[in-house]
Amino acid sequence: MYDIHGNLPALEAVLEEIDALEVNQIVVGGDVVLGPMSRECLDRLLSCKIPIQFIKGNCEIAVLEEMDKGYQGSLPQSVVEDIRWTARQLLPRHQKEMLNWPMTVTFRMNGLGKILFCHATPENENENFTKLTPEEKLLPIFSDVNAEAVVCGHTHMQFDRRIGTKRVINAGSVGMPFGKPGAYWLLIDSDINFRHVVYNARQAVTRVRNTTYPHAEQFAEGSILNPPSEESMLKLFSNAQ
Repeated sequence: MYDIHGNLPALEAVLEEIDALEVNQIVVGGDVVLGPMSRECLDRLLSCKIPIQFIKGNCEIAVLEEMDKGYQGSLPQSVVEDIRWTARQLLPRHQKEMLNWPMTVTFRMNGLGKILFCHATPENENENFTKLTPEEKLLPIFSDVNAEAVVCGHTHMQFDRRIGTKRVINAGSVGMPFGKPGAYWLLIDSDINFRHVVYNARQAVTRVRNTTYPHAEQFAEGSILNPPSEESMLKLFSNAQ
């Protein structure tokens, strides 16, 4: 599960499906926080009965910086406002938990070999790439990875592609999708299975609007009711590369 972004209704829907599928291990690949119900999402995950391995995303790093000495980065002011609000919602125990999360983790799976989980790329939690990014640009990033496959997130769109000898998979976003509304996640058993859960958007929007999140209305509209299309986001990322 990647890029939950404080969307508790989406997280609840995925966890319900995970319970039904009798999953025995969860990897949360970063960006649990920076969204309308970040504290509640953390609490829900930390109380989960299924073992969870967390890794840090760029949003955890930004919020932890704000909680420590104040955010010093160069993100747009609207995002900084969200970072500061999120940091105020969290407690010292949340800070302690997030500080202990690693940047990457590896598991060995029958039939798939060693899989490395990272937020964006193994060396950079902010690196943007998609299914359309030219392979030659990505080869230096992935060629020396000591694993047969890499699972990532960060750009919020699922894909499964080859970069040199590596299989690279994006799990999509639970809480802030680009594409059809719903929550996206990845089930790994003997192969890679993309999952998409539809949940009650109207109820979710009401819950988001009842928070004091600075951009609750934009989140409700743009991440739950009418997310941007995958086509438009692929074009945006391509133009930025």
